[in-house]
Amino acid sequence: MIKAEHKKDLMLLFDLDGTLWNSGQEVADSWNIVLAEVYPEYPKLTAADITAVMGKTMEEIRLAVIPDVEEEFGKMVFKKCEEFEVEYIAEHGGKLFPEVIETFRKLHEAGYDMAVVSNCQTGYINAFYVSMKTGDFFCDLEEWGNTGLTKDKNIQLVMERNGYKKAVYIGDTEKDEAAANGAGIPFIHASYGFGKAQAPDAILKEFKELPEVIKQFE
Repeated sequence: MIKAEHKKDLMLLFDLDGTLWNSGQEVADSWNIVLAEVYPEYPKLTAADITAVMGKTMEEIRLAVIPDVEEEFGKMVFKKCEEFEVEYIAEHGGKLFPEVIETFRKLHEAGYDMAVVSNCQTGYINAFYVSMKTGDFFCDLEEWGNTGLTKDKNIQLVMERNGYKKAVYIGDTEKDEAAANGAGIPFIHASYGFGKAQAPDAILKEFKELPEVIKQFE
């Protein structure tokens, strides 16, 4: 990661899954490797199984994906899946949405400080930075696994420690929209992603539109 430079008054905060990339297949692959070892009777997961729960907290995902098992066993299995997933994603990455890197480069060159805030386990965002070689575009990150806080609180945390009063949050689901509202900042809906929004402040049909869309919030 890089140091925040404050060339702009507006900070750009991003959701990850469904907004910047789709790692559903890679996450499913990593989980299936673990499940084959520790819970072989469990049916193979698909990319659709994973994308259906992306955006939820890790505890919500555990209850959705591995239900109806004894709690301690379920937590053990899920922890192993979480840990191996980070290693696997760091090596294999996911599938970036069109023109994400090119758009990051434009935003970085324009002087925007950027960070990713996600309801994921510790290490997942850094795995994105490493696998996609995007770390040099971002000054910070925050994860549910680090703080145990709701996304709106993590958004506020990132803004505060980087000295920003103004920010926008770019995400693809109603949960992202609620988080932005809870943090008191505008929400830009990535409509190409996995979810819907109720009343976003702006809409992205394609990621490359972002440099133009954010001008209204400066």
